[in-house]
Amino acid sequence: MIYLIGSIVLTSYLTLSFKALERLGIPVLPSIVFNYWTCVVVGSIVNGSLPVSQETIRQPWFQWALLMGLLFVSLFNLIAWIAQKIGVAVASVANKMSLVIPFIFSLYLYNEQATTLKVIGIVVALAAVLLTCWPSKNKSADAQPVSFLLLLLMPAILFAGSGLLDTLIKYVEQHFLNEENKNDFLILSFGVAALLGTLLLVYRLATSKEKFNKRSLLAGIIIGIPNYFSIWCLVRVLEDYQGQSSAIIPINNMGIVLFSSLAAFILFKEKLSLTNWIGILLALGAIALIAFG
Repeated sequence: MIYLIGSIVLTSYLTLSFKALERLGIPVLPSIVFNYWTCVVVGSIVNGSLPVSQETIRQPWFQWALLMGLLFVSLFNLIAWIAQKIGVAVASVANKMSLVIPFIFSLYLYNEQATTLKVIGIVVALAAVLLTCWPSKNKSADAQPVSFLLLLLMPAILFAGSGLLDTLIKYVEQHFLNEENKNDFLILSFGVAALLGTLLLVYRLATSKEKFNKRSLLAGIIIGIPNYFSIWCLVRVLEDYQGQSSAIIPINNMGIVLFSSLAAFILFKEKLSLTNWIGILLALGAIALIAFG
């Protein structure tokens, strides 16, 4: 139970931290880049070594680690944008409700069975994402104007991208990973995200589109350590509840949606419309149907 709570709190912390960066005036991109370098360092310490060698490049999962790293850094920047411009609750729901996508893929790739309740849960989940992300007039005082199209499009991209990432992780785990190489795969994925983020940061600094702020280094460390251990806790949860991942992952996501939404309301006075709150309640109901249906 302690690892489940750890996964919920640490994952929620990541989304909330982006809102804090905005309040403190700390640039997001450098913070995200330093976050991933921190993940590489922490992961290597936990793993006992840095898994980079000529042998690593020849591994069958190497290309998937490259793709996963690209998705990591892209989605993390998107989560940050949505959390700051639209709201933490919207970012959390769009991110965590994407569990319906790997579930749908599982029906075709792994011949998993879909009960009536699970199918209803998927339909409710899609409605929940739409209602939660529906633009609200009751924005917090520091919210910045964003076009109606972006208010709907960006959460939709996050929903699809997160679902693709989850599907990729499940596919690679089942076909290529084991106890001996799963940490190597994760650390390499973090490393790819760090390298790609660094290249983008250098370009933006060189073209004066980004200014370096030394506080970003500290922010990256403060975000990076929880980022690594949020995944570490989730792995421990799945190990403790082997054979129950179809239930424990939705429960984990339900906790993240609820905790992050309430924390944003309390800490940042994030205001949501009645439609948005109905969406959040539907999201919790959809997760329960998918988990226990």
